[in-house]
This record gives sequence, C-alpha cells and structure tokens, in this order.
Amino acid sequence: MRRVRVGIIFGGRSGEHEVSLASAASVFTAIDRSRYAPVPIGIAKDGRWLAGGDPLETLADASSVKLSVSGDPPDDTAPRVAEPGGLPPGLASRIDVVFPLIHGQFGEDGTLQGLLELANLPYVGAGVLASAAGMDKAMMKILFRAHGLPVVEWLLVLRRAWEDAPLAIEDRVANEIGFPCFVKPANQGSSVGISKVAEPPALPQALNDAGRFDRKIMIERAVVGRELEVAVLGNDDPLVSLPGEVMPLKEWYDYEAKYTEGLTRFVIPAPLTPQETARLQELAREAFRAIDCAGMARVDFFLEDGRVLVNEINTIPGFTQTSAYPKLMAASGIPYPELIHRLIQLALERHAEKRGSGFGVRSSEFGVRENSE
Repeated sequence: MRRVRVGIIFGGRSGEHEVSLASAASVFTAIDRSRYAPVPIGIAKDGRWLAGGDPLETLADASSVKLSVSGDPPDDTAPRVAEPGGLPPGLASRIDVVFPLIHGQFGEDGTLQGLLELANLPYVGAGVLASAAGMDKAMMKILFRAHGLPVVEWLLVLRRAWEDAPLAIEDRVANEIGFPCFVKPANQGSSVGISKVAEPPALPQALNDAGRFDRKIMIERAVVGRELEVAVLGNDDPLVSLPGEVMPLKEWYDYEAKYTEGLTRFVIPAPLTPQETARLQELAREAFRAIDCAGMARVDFFLEDGRVLVNEINTIPGFTQTSAYPKLMAASGIPYPELIHRLIQLALERHAEKRGSGFGVRSSEFGVRENSE
C-alpha cells in the first residue's frame, strides 16, 4: 500500500523560525515511516520556499541551529527555490496532506491556511477563521466573551489612537485596567513584544514597544495566580488532556523563560482538585469550539483565588517531543508518534467533510477516537 505523502512545512518569517525548525525535526524523527512518507518543505526568513533536497538542514545551517533528525533522507534530492507568495510549482501534486509547523505570523494566522485551501490540500490544524482568531488576541477575547467564557479584564488600543492622544490612553489604562498590567501586540506569538508594567511611568515605553509589532495593542490586568495549560485534540468532538502547570523561575513566562532550558518547570498532571481539573477541561473544549478550531490547540489558563480564567488559545503550539502540547497528550495516554498519526487522519477527515464527500464519516473510521468521555 502506498504511503501517505505528508508535506511538513517549517521555518517561516516570524520570530519563532528556530522553534519551528525544532518542531519539524521532532516530527521527522517520530513519524511512522511505514504509513507516511514525509516531504520537507522549508520557508526561509525572507519568505522564499525551499522544496527538494534537505531544506531543514539548509535552514538550520542558516540559523546556526543544531538539529538531530533520524529516518530516511528526503526522496527528492533536487533542490528548488521558489519566490515568496505561493506554493512551489508542482508541489501540490506531490503531497497528500500538509502538516504546518510554522509558529506565529504567516503560518499560524490563517495566511498559510488560506493558501492551502486555494491549493485544495488537506492540512493539519485550524482553518483560516480559527487560525486568524487564535492569532488576533483581541478577536479571540471577543469570541470567548461572546461564548460566556471567563477572561481577564482587557483593553484594546489602536497604535494610531495612542500616537494621537497618549494622555487619554494612559488615563483609560489607569482607570479601566490598573497596575500592574501586561501590554502586548494583538498579533504576535511566544511573548514577542510583551511588557509587564508595574507603574504608570513605564506604560508609554511598553505601548511603544508593542506598537512596533502591530497596529492593535492589548492591555490586560496582571493576574496573581497559577498558570495552567490543557491540550485539545480533535475536530467537532475533541478530547482534552490532563492539565499541566507552568512554573517559570522568572517573574513571568516571557520568551526567554519559554525557550531557555532550566528557566521553567512544567508539572503534569497539575496538582488540582477533581473539580478544578474538570472545570479546566470543560473550558478548554469550549474555547476550542468558540473559535471553530480543528485538529489541535493548547489552551492556557490562570487560576486566581479559586476562579479559572481563560488566557488564550494556541492553534499551532510548540511541537517538539518536550513541548507542552505533546507532553500533555502523552501524559493523557497518547504518545508522540500516535499523536502525529491522529492529527494527520483528522486533517484528512476534515478535508473530506468540507468537500462534501465525508457526510457520515467519523473519526473512528480513520482510527481516531475524538472524545475522551
């Protein structure tokens, strides 16, 4: 039987380029080669597409990243470089399904997903709408609030409004949010451009820093509580993992704490009461459905004075074997190679249903059981 050809897309133009390479290397190593033939597809930092040859090695060398990948080398040894803006010619005909592993902008925000929709290719994870909503923190909060999910107090400021009337914006933050607070660009991932503001004099610099990355700026009350995460897997009837607890050794969970070894402890399962665990799992599933997500997501929470608050949803979470999402799923009974298999099958199922040929098709027919209950 012919193996399913899986195009694994990695790299990209966001600040999480190197994280994406690490995620892709883990998938290449762990994917079941008896079922799947992985096809590496790299996107350089300047947006050029690399297909053929070994684009993972090429991009790793360019970024001075050391990766260890086991398994068969790529079948196609003829390197091809395409300009930014679309799939390399002939690539769509060589793959059956795509596994996007580009974190942040131009990979997780719906732009890549829209390109794959135009190419009529099945792909792992959220669609255009859910990807865009998951990346845009303001739209995410609006959707969560519309579905009755508890969220942290927040304020949206446009960069133009801050530039035109800074004193009015400072007054709004002080009166509506207070201090300490977090200031962040609405459309960024992995804590890029985020500042914690303890006192009013530091607010202007934080707003300016966030405004460098996006025209929309989020200001949120700083929560004093525990940080928890739940992984979600499925389409219409997803299963949820046991919760895990993030324990950064720094003041807060910034980019350095996320990606520097030894700066964060991650405890699975999180020490919670059965009622707290059930509440987190319920809200994770509701958040997943609120943005019409599919495939996978990691939902992040705060637990403050016994109250659970939904922080955000990540539609392409870090995906190395030591990343939170795979670890949460492994602790819940789904090891990493099986997780990769299920995600690919969920992508194929969703594509069939969207194209009208999947009515009556259920995940069980693909060897996937969505609901954990």
